[in-house]
Amino acid sequence: MIPRLDEAFRDFLDTDLDAYFERAAHLGTAGGRLQQFHEAAATVPAYAQFLEEHGIETADVASISDFQKIPPVTRENYLLKYPLSDLCRNGDLAACDMIAVSSGSTGKPGFWPRTAQDELGVARRFEQIFRDGFGIEPHGKSVLAVVCFALGTWVGGMYTAACCRHLAARGYRITVITPGSNQDEIFRTVQDLALSYDTTVLLGYPPFLKNVIDTGAAQGINWALYNIRLVMAGEVFSEEWRSLMAERTGLATEEINHFAASMYGTADAGVLGVETPISVAIRRFLAQKPEVARILFGESRLPTLVQYDPASRSFEKQDGRMLFTGRNGIPLVRYDILDNGGLFGYEELLSAVQKQGFELPAALKQTTVRVLPFVYVFGRSNFTVSYFGANIFPENITVGLEQPGIREWTTGKFVLETGEDADRMLQLRVTVEMATGEAPTEERAQLAAASIKTHLERLNSEFLNYAPAEYRMPLVVLRAMGDPEYFPVGIKHRYTRAVAPQGS
Repeated sequence: MIPRLDEAFRDFLDTDLDAYFERAAHLGTAGGRLQQFHEAAATVPAYAQFLEEHGIETADVASISDFQKIPPVTRENYLLKYPLSDLCRNGDLAACDMIAVSSGSTGKPGFWPRTAQDELGVARRFEQIFRDGFGIEPHGKSVLAVVCFALGTWVGGMYTAACCRHLAARGYRITVITPGSNQDEIFRTVQDLALSYDTTVLLGYPPFLKNVIDTGAAQGINWALYNIRLVMAGEVFSEEWRSLMAERTGLATEEINHFAASMYGTADAGVLGVETPISVAIRRFLAQKPEVARILFGESRLPTLVQYDPASRSFEKQDGRMLFTGRNGIPLVRYDILDNGGLFGYEELLSAVQKQGFELPAALKQTTVRVLPFVYVFGRSNFTVSYFGANIFPENITVGLEQPGIREWTTGKFVLETGEDADRMLQLRVTVEMATGEAPTEERAQLAAASIKTHLERLNSEFLNYAPAEYRMPLVVLRAMGDPEYFPVGIKHRYTRAVAPQGS
């Protein structure tokens, strides 16, 4: 059964990360899934009704093979079907002390209640990043954690601040400040406070953090003074992007695997997995070998690659769908999250890349490497554009825009869409946001188009084989930062549109 709140907090405060993972390994993946299933069946009214409607007797679910026969839950057949209270433990919405709102990227925004106890498992994921990724120990180096996720009802900012404070309670010397998406406040925070700390961690969405770093540098901020680290969520980014951010914040090349960590998370269930130094090293290796990445991941684009704790959030892949199980304010069992991706065991993936020439970087041999499974995630399949039958992914475009000679005058934001040219022929269009103070020119547009075409042909075999050669050069349109039609300020950016607006 789930421990009481005071017991859960005491366990969190007293259990070292190494001891936590040792205990989690003893429990095992199968044990964790079965325990979470029986807890949900016994305490969540909606799930008990769901099982009854599908003819599932909880006593009959005694093994992992039994578990895998349970029907998955989805947004449609479960979350939207039952009252919000019935989706919570004991049918008690009021027992939850926080409610977040989803972004609504797949439809109407939803409410996601949670308790402080639910935050503790996610706080362990932040602890992995700070300790294993950034080398920050309890009672060790001091950290200024600058939360740059949007604040308010959206999940990122408040959840991140809470988890960082939980780590501070565990003895990490972390000071949290929450300027949110207010850039002027971020700059003031860094300039007035950061020199008092050993490390400054910026936590936010990748394109926003890039804009913060670029705009700050343009205003005279020397980021190299502050020993910057990045924690991100929400979007897949390229390894060129990681290198560029490291360069612009003054990081030494040999520290790149310990510079930035992406979290795979959702409003539904908090953080499901995190980038670790070894997952970053493997991903950077595969970024230089797209043919190997295509064999391993089955796609031309490079996914986010993270490690996950199967005792906290466990994954399965069934009929091409990613399912996960985990404790949350709304407990979820075999939940179809609609993300495209897959799974690798630790030794399975390590062996596969070592056969292709991967070697563990020397710096990683001196740090803790957790033997945890990997999950790779492309994001949701509706964030693509079809062009001559080829699926074009935002990740492919990103690489083209992050090349030297282009990345200096763009923010990294763009909108990918299809339209028609003057002859009503299908056309691939990329509208690109200019950096602060930069002006669009035809020469720049052509340079960006040529780079996008080159890297699309290199990375996307469908594009290379499906799109006729004379139609592979995209039309690039350059627009000012904050353009209200394509890059409105204060709204979560979307990188794709199915069809370009007429006259654009």
